[in-house]
Amino acid sequence: MSKVSIETIRHSAAHIMAAAVQNLYPDAKFDIGPATDDGFYYDFDMSHRLVPEDLEKIEEEMKKIINSGVKFERSEPTREEAVKLLTAAGQKYKLERLADIPEGSTISFYTCGGFTDLCRGPHVEHSRQIGAFKLMSIAGSYYRGDEKNPMLQRIYGIAFGDKKELNEYLKRIEEAKKRDHRKLGKELELFSVSETVGPGLVLWHPRGALIRNLIETFWRDRHYKSGYDLLYTPHIGRSNLWETSGHLSFYKEGMYSSMEIDETDYYVKPMNCPFHIEIYKTRIRSYRELPLRWAELGTVYRYEKSGVLHGLLRVRGFTQDDAHIICTPEQIESEIENVLRFSLSIWECFGFKEIKAYLATRPAKAVGQPERWEQALVSLKKAIEKCGLDCEVDEGGGAFYGPKIDLKIKDAIGREWQTSTIQFDFNLPERFDMTYVGEDGQKHQPYMVHRALFGSLERFFGILVEHYAGAFPLWIAPEQIRILPITERQHEAAEKAKIFLRERGFRVETDCRSESVGSKIKDARNMRVPYIAVIGDREAETGTASVRSRREDQLGEMSLEALAEKLQSDLDKKI
Repeated sequence: MSKVSIETIRHSAAHIMAAAVQNLYPDAKFDIGPATDDGFYYDFDMSHRLVPEDLEKIEEEMKKIINSGVKFERSEPTREEAVKLLTAAGQKYKLERLADIPEGSTISFYTCGGFTDLCRGPHVEHSRQIGAFKLMSIAGSYYRGDEKNPMLQRIYGIAFGDKKELNEYLKRIEEAKKRDHRKLGKELELFSVSETVGPGLVLWHPRGALIRNLIETFWRDRHYKSGYDLLYTPHIGRSNLWETSGHLSFYKEGMYSSMEIDETDYYVKPMNCPFHIEIYKTRIRSYRELPLRWAELGTVYRYEKSGVLHGLLRVRGFTQDDAHIICTPEQIESEIENVLRFSLSIWECFGFKEIKAYLATRPAKAVGQPERWEQALVSLKKAIEKCGLDCEVDEGGGAFYGPKIDLKIKDAIGREWQTSTIQFDFNLPERFDMTYVGEDGQKHQPYMVHRALFGSLERFFGILVEHYAGAFPLWIAPEQIRILPITERQHEAAEKAKIFLRERGFRVETDCRSESVGSKIKDARNMRVPYIAVIGDREAETGTASVRSRREDQLGEMSLEALAEKLQSDLDKKI
């Protein structure tokens, strides 16, 4: 058996699934069936409305095809032959996909198990090379992603090299379900999304808002200490601002519709960059002022289709932790290294240790002088090397206006999340005619770098909830300790303990309900409270508490002073 990539296995599994669907539902019309990061999917148009119980039948049919060892056979018909083949089969979606292939390009089909598909490949040699697989779910999907087109039925599956890898993945899936930020957000009373308010618009509840405020305060403090200045900018801007930036030409469908004020059109902002540039341009700038490091927690709004909205991870209104570095060519290398090190230090504070860099280089169509692109790429590469990061290069994957570094973090169950971005921009400085007066007395165009650290507070918060499964470290826990009097006789002692700890800056609540102490402990654990302090008659008399932690369980009887010292020690370590 020749060695094949996991992507090829997954793509081939999609074709086997399509063959199985064709056997079971002969009227099925097929669209596309690509490999994904962990599996595959295929889109179908058919009279039978799929239900979860159908997946088992399709799996069984797939196993029959795989066990029969059918070969994947490639053919390269002419365009005319391809049209005839697809027309005869009644495959209208494939005919449209065929029309997308440029004239003169090779047209290829693959046949397996009686199923023939328009496809570039590659595929496995025969079906037995497909390892372990499982069909996971059914979803609706508009043809070509357009809501005006027919809704197709999509089947998702996963595939791995062997059964062990598949089982490990399924365990991660189960763990991910337990950690789902939407589920935990409701259970822990952190946030909600209301259909009355509007999809994709987040309502922060007191506990979630408290955590957000702690994160924002930490963010601002670290930025000031690292030489950044903070900005505030409006939520709307005149249309000419977005015309200059290019948003109305290239991104209008993602912006919220205009409003007329004083006979002038205004748009809700989708990003903060043009406002920062306008601040820069309020006066002539000298090279002596540079670099400028300007940051903003700016709330922006972008239209997302309802089908892709997902809790906090994909929303329509969000707060970007935006920053822009404006500097001279001579400063760019050190500035990139500084911003990368700064980003890594922030991630470490939140408990993320596994971080990988992805470097996107110049695409075929790009703006900006080639020598500037080269200098930018060199500075990005050097920063990655100096920080000792693993790096993957995406050749030609940069935006048309500049190269970038994307940082991806791994969470507690091994999932990778795209987070920080360090993005050069050779476009906006030119569009807005940004200049500074150099040492030679002449005007020069500065370098401009966009930097989003968390990406957005909403998405970062969703990642954080899932990483910690809602059990936040003490320093950002909304409730750090809960005091539980056993009976009403200890209510006064519990109140005194709360006041003592609150005066020392800790977030403390008491549970004076007439429930059993066991029930109160269970409730505190369900709310992921880091520390629980139980006060009975003896503790009330001695001014102590019986303390247990979320991580270490029973810590024994402690004085309030010792408890405060323990809490402070954990805070200092950010655990």
